[in-house]
Amino acid sequence: MNQYDVLIIGAGPAGIFTALELLRKNEGKRIAIVEKGQPVEKRRCPKAKTKECVNCKPYCHITTGFSGAGAFSDGKLSLSYEVGGDFPSLVGEDFAQELINYTDTIYLEFGADTHVEGLGHEKEVKEIRKRAIQAGLKLVDCPIRHLGTEKAQQLYFDIEQFLLKAGVEIYFGYVCQDVIVEDNVCKGAVIETSTGHTDTRTLYARHVVVATGRKGADWLEKLCEQHDIAHQPGTVDIGVRVEVRNEIMEDVNEVLYESKLIGYPMPFKNKVRTFCQNPGGFVSQENYDNDLAVVNGHSYKDLKSKNTNLAILCSHNFTYPFNQPIAYAQKVGELTNMLANGRLLVQRYGDILSGKRTWEKELTFSNVRPTLPDAVAGDITAAMPYRAMLNIINFIQAVDHVVPGFAGNETLLYSPELKFYSNRVKMDQDLNTSIQGLHCLGDSSGWTRGLMMASAMGVLMGRKLADIL
Repeated sequence: MNQYDVLIIGAGPAGIFTALELLRKNEGKRIAIVEKGQPVEKRRCPKAKTKECVNCKPYCHITTGFSGAGAFSDGKLSLSYEVGGDFPSLVGEDFAQELINYTDTIYLEFGADTHVEGLGHEKEVKEIRKRAIQAGLKLVDCPIRHLGTEKAQQLYFDIEQFLLKAGVEIYFGYVCQDVIVEDNVCKGAVIETSTGHTDTRTLYARHVVVATGRKGADWLEKLCEQHDIAHQPGTVDIGVRVEVRNEIMEDVNEVLYESKLIGYPMPFKNKVRTFCQNPGGFVSQENYDNDLAVVNGHSYKDLKSKNTNLAILCSHNFTYPFNQPIAYAQKVGELTNMLANGRLLVQRYGDILSGKRTWEKELTFSNVRPTLPDAVAGDITAAMPYRAMLNIINFIQAVDHVVPGFAGNETLLYSPELKFYSNRVKMDQDLNTSIQGLHCLGDSSGWTRGLMMASAMGVLMGRKLADIL
């Protein structure tokens, strides 16, 4: 009989660490995880052979599968509560930091690198902070434990095997069609195969945990509307991924590894921030289920490029009557994809200021050679909203005071960089939603942004479930 104590939808960091902590605190419970993709060891991106994205169906192996996008990202664990979303505002900053510290020990147990980036160098950090203040930016200190793309895959494989050996049932290749709600109580979920074959199952559970990641944020938003789960529109991030030569970022890379800068540039004063910096890294493409191609970046432990890439994200907060921020961001991405014939656009910063598109031949003799070779040279300003574009331009000019040369003519901008975690599910400190027995975690819930904070939220969920089961 498909009856469980806990049913987890999504095998990303939040779902994984929910299961891990529950096993540690309360053994003997029946736990099931539903995952749309494949096990870590079966996830393969064909781009290594084809040299270009082939838009895999029924899902992208970069974003889907055990550990979510974490296994194919650069695998950076932010060790400060100040980075990674609004979860600390729900449970308290000190407690959030305690959870991060504890979660970090679990990553170490499964083989994470013991070295932490961004510690020491107080004198150099002070100088970088001084330049940031002069430019009207805030520098956020955040120690980083860098897993590396290839190392992260091994680590999550070891966690996967641990869960399986502990008796956790993982339904690979299944998607959640709907949750079962009766009299305001969640009783389970209906799942079906993600490969097109007809196989529908009904799984019952005392508690259902939805942790579908950024990729599942749109689905969760629709689920909230369908079952009247209390939620509200949140912030949507629209931006670009910037790529420069390592020489430009050398000082910051060596001192901080990742420089987290926040600003509120004129004239709109929207929050703009850097995110996911990858020294010696590679720009990558991810594809969502609706064929939307978005840009991301990662870095390996051993394999290095001549460039550093990072995201610049503009936060957009919408007010009444608009309540579809995720759909808005998707439309921006779709327009950019249209201009690039289904791929990503890349443009030189100097060409943007000059009001011209970038041509492929111009990239061949630039100092900054794209690490995403199949990106289409073009004009991202033809698709990017004016407000976001002006925010990006002014923010880049501010960062140039902190990192001289960042606003160089040959600096590359890739588009679209979109973060889908806008929907904010209302929960209490025990992670209960307005539906009894239903909990929502991680980036899809709107409370976290990134591996560590999502993992820490999963740890708390595991503890709460252990106490009540």
